[in-house]
This record gives sequence, C-alpha cells and structure tokens, in this order.
Amino acid sequence: MEMNTNIALVLVLAPFLGFLINVFFGKSLGKSLSGIIGTLSVVVSFIATAYFFSGISAQPEGIHISLFDWIQISNFKVDFGFQLDQLSILWLLFVTGIGSLIHLYSISYMHDDENMHKFFAYLNLFIFFMITLVIGSNLLVMFIGWEGVGLCSYLLIGFWHKNQDFNDAAKKAFIMNRIGDLGLLVGIFILGSLFSTLDFATLKTAISTATNLNSYWIGVAAFALFIGACGKSAQIPLYTWLPDAMAGPTPVSALIHAATMVTAGIFMITRLNFLYSLDLPSMHLVNDIIAIVGAVTALVAATIGLVQNDIKKVLAYSTVSQLGLMFLALGLGAYEVAVFHVITHAFFKACLFLGSGSVIHALHGEQDMRKMGGLKKAMPITFITMLIASLAISGVPLFSGFFSKDEILLVAFEHTIPLWVVASVASIMTAFYMFRLMFLTFFQEFRGTEEQKHHLHESPSLITFPLIVLAILATIGGLISLPGNSWLNGYLTPILPKLLNAEHHLGTTEYMLMAIAVVGGLVGIGLAYAKYIKQNTVPREDAEITGFSKVLYNKYYVDEFYDAIFVKPINVLSGFFRDTIETGLSALVFGFGKVTNEISYQGKKIQNGSIGLYLFVFVLGLCAIVSYLFLAQ
Repeated sequence: MEMNTNIALVLVLAPFLGFLINVFFGKSLGKSLSGIIGTLSVVVSFIATAYFFSGISAQPEGIHISLFDWIQISNFKVDFGFQLDQLSILWLLFVTGIGSLIHLYSISYMHDDENMHKFFAYLNLFIFFMITLVIGSNLLVMFIGWEGVGLCSYLLIGFWHKNQDFNDAAKKAFIMNRIGDLGLLVGIFILGSLFSTLDFATLKTAISTATNLNSYWIGVAAFALFIGACGKSAQIPLYTWLPDAMAGPTPVSALIHAATMVTAGIFMITRLNFLYSLDLPSMHLVNDIIAIVGAVTALVAATIGLVQNDIKKVLAYSTVSQLGLMFLALGLGAYEVAVFHVITHAFFKACLFLGSGSVIHALHGEQDMRKMGGLKKAMPITFITMLIASLAISGVPLFSGFFSKDEILLVAFEHTIPLWVVASVASIMTAFYMFRLMFLTFFQEFRGTEEQKHHLHESPSLITFPLIVLAILATIGGLISLPGNSWLNGYLTPILPKLLNAEHHLGTTEYMLMAIAVVGGLVGIGLAYAKYIKQNTVPREDAEITGFSKVLYNKYYVDEFYDAIFVKPINVLSGFFRDTIETGLSALVFGFGKVTNEISYQGKKIQNGSIGLYLFVFVLGLCAIVSYLFLAQ
C-alpha cells in the first residue's frame, strides 16, 4: 500500500517538478535541456501509469489512496485522495503517453522560440492538472484539476501574447470555460447537499442503496454537471472557444484538442455513470438532451468544417464534431463506446494536429490551405502519417476510427433512427473535409511563394517520430474493442458493470449498418477527389465566397450573435456604470469630504488666541448644559 502511494505521488508530482524546474531555472538551463527535463517528467508519469496498468487486473476494485482529511463540516467530509481504477488508468495512459510524444515533438517545433522554457513549464503544469482531474477520488479534487487545465489552456493559447488576437482567443477560452464551470459547481453543491459526500465510491453506494431518490434535484444536478461538460468539451452552445484556441502553438492544439482537456467532460460523465444511468424520469430527459446536443453539435461542426481554409481550423471543427459523436453515445448510455472513440480519436487527431504542425513548420507559419499543394514529394513521412490518420477518422475499414465510429452509429440506430441519420451525415461530411484537407495540402502543384518552394523539406526526426508512432496507433487502435470480442469492455467491467450484456455480436443489421457507414465514408472521399483532384478546384478568396458557403465560412455567425446578445449589452451596461453610477458615487463620497473640509476650515478661524472669545464660548456651553439639565427634569 505504501509503495502504491509513493508511485501515485510520483505519477502526479513528476510533471509539477518539471514545471518548477523550468519556471525557475529554465532560462539558464538552455532550450534543449529545458525541453528534455519537461519531456522526461511526463515520461516518468507514463512509466508510473504503466506500472499501475500492469497490476490493476489483480485488484479489480481499484486502488484508493487517501492522503489527508481535507474538509469536515458536520456530517460532510471530503478527503484529498486518489482513485486509481480501470477508467482513470486508461485515461492516464493516453494523457501521459500522447503527452510524452507531444513534449518530444515540441523540443524541435519550439526550438526557435525565445520562451521555450516557459512553454515547457506550462505544458508540464497542464499535464499535472490533467492527471489530478483524472485520478481525483472525489468531485472536489477533480474540480481542482478541472480549473487547472482551464488556467493552463489560457496560458498556452495566449502563449504568443504579442499578438492581441491570440490574447483575445485565450480570454475567450477562459471565460467560456468559466460559464460551464459554474454549472459544474452547482451540480457539485447539489450532490453534496443531497448525499453529504462528494466521494465517487461513496456516492455510488449512496445512490444505489437509497430508497426514495429526489428525482427533480438529481435531474437538476446531472444537467448542471452536463453544462460543465459542454464548456470543457466544446458542445453547443459553448463550443465557439475551441476553434479560436488554434491561436496557440500547434503542440498545444494537439495536446488540448486531441487527448486531454476536451475529453474531460466525457470522463466526468463516464465516471458518474451510476448517476446518469438511474431509471428516473428526470434522468431520462437529461440523457435525451445529452444525446440530442451531441448529435446536433456533430452535424453543425461538420458543416462548418466543409468550407474552412485554415488547416488547423478544419481540424478544430473536426474535433468539435467528433466530441459530439462521443456525447451522442453517452446520452444513449453507451459509455464504453464513448470511451473507445475517445481513445481512437486521441490517436488519429493528435497525429493530424502534429502533422499539420509539420506542414506549418515547413512553410514558415503558413496555415492557409489555398497557399499549399504538392507537398507529397517534399514531405513523404508527414503525408503518409496524415493519410493514415485521415483514413482512420473517415471510418475506412481496418483503421481504428472505423471500429469506434461504427459502434456509435450502431448504438444510435438501435435507439433512435433520426439521431443515427444525423450522425451518419456528419460522418460522411467528416470524410469529405478531411480528404479536402489532404488533397489541397499534398496534391497538385504548389501554390505558395517561390521562396517557400525553395525551402520545402521534411521535418526533423523529433517531429516525424511522434507522427509515426501515432499513425501506427491510429491504424491498430481499433483492435482493443472488436465486435463480439472486446478487450476494452471486459477491462472496464468493474466501472461499467452493465456492459456484460452489451456486447455487439455481428448479425445482418450490423453488417448492413457497417456497409452503409463504409459506403458513406467512401462517398465523402470520392466527392472530395472529384472536386479537388479531377476538377482541380481551389477554394475562393474570402471576399469572393457567396451564398450558403459564406454562412458556413462565417460559422453561422454564432460569434456575431453572441457578440450582439451578450458582449455588447454587457459593454454598454459596464459603460453606464462606469460613467454614470460610479461618477455619482464618487461625487457623493467626495461631497462628504468637501463638507468636512469646509467645516474644519471655518472652525480653524476661531482658533486665533483671543481669550475673550474662548470665555464667551465657554459661558455659552455652560448655559446650554445647565438649561438642558433643568429642562430635562
């Protein structure tokens, strides 16, 4: 037990130590050494996670570590502790594993940046908070990590702070996450009030043994927690921060939008599956809302992704769309399917983001796909790895995305046909815009400047190695949960026990749905091929975009709508308070000061040394006192 506690502390504190070293000594250590320290600290966490992963089969109930009593008020008690079970260890594996690869990649990618040590410090701090979020044994410890990754995303998105647009993007991410976090806090308070505990294991026992649950308040708590998940995992209506977050350096995009921060909402709902799977009318409603929000988000983000020309923006909307599919699975009660898609998505999306970074690196910061093309010959490794990841996300058979996306569509079909249709259309669009990205970037002739063409080259090995590893994982990742023989479902059984009878054995319906999904994906790829290879179309300049494409290109004008409904009224109101209310209050306060000042000034004139005047005032005072005493009787 002692050893488990020590290794768990190493797992959590190694990235924090890396953060401290880089913050205080990073500049003097030099760029390479600060990068190596930052990377090694996450590798240590990965090794510690692997240790727990190897031993978890012997302890199916998981490892609970209580470090100290934290809060105790009346019958409400919260420990500061860790819960290392199948779900948290699985999450830690790809958080620390992919995190290590992204750190390795950053050593080369950020080498020319003067603040490289600070970048690694922030990355390490981010991983520290993400680990805290995942292994917290109760909602409050999880909330520390939850807020911490929000802070680090702010620091990382606005890392190049000399550009005001990047600062605005960082503030937007921070504020929209705060909106969601308020919902999360409300949910935590309600659960704490109802059950006098926030510990996951105790909550599970309390909910399963309770005889008369308050359906209304449990429904409100579950919905409030889902609002928190919407903020962190970029679901409608709190999704607009994520595409803007592309302002950060590419490794940040890969870390935040592939494997870690945006999956926190899915992790939280899966962790609380015992709450969301309750057979109560209010919970049925909440689950329906989750499924519908997920499906609509998947479709809306996919339509916007069809016409974006910034290579990272396409991937950002793709992330929002894939997260929508995961929430669709959660809303339908298929937690294991959502977790499966989280894992495969982490592999192929991290590969795509790092691949796009490799392209941007080669083109000295160019992100507009209209100015790319023909990079296949100059950058073969980047091309092949991104092609594999694109095939995976498009749901092409035998690649990882095919298995996980197919299960989501199957679950949707079994529950409700309309949501299956929406998810299928979103999947076809995914195949189209991913291959639009591939064809515009790597095929035909190069459309950039002569100078860029002259400097085209494959990225260094520190950038291509993580790409190759992730491409291999994106290829074989689907093997962890094959239909009818799912290692993942068996592994997660202690957390999600109802999976025992939820295995999908292949029948006629399953084969038919699989065929529809594959044909849909191939149709999407075929349409992209016809338009961008056969017709050699290049997207038009911003000013020339018209019709519905313009609406999509401008993201349905949601940002403008939010600006008009929320931002401008708040600015007007704050202007009114500043110019009118605050001015009035200041005048009142200063008025008291002026009156006091004037009285004291007049009083000062009396103090002139005239004894006759003093005696006169003394007699007046004495007469007033005597009069008062007689009259008062």
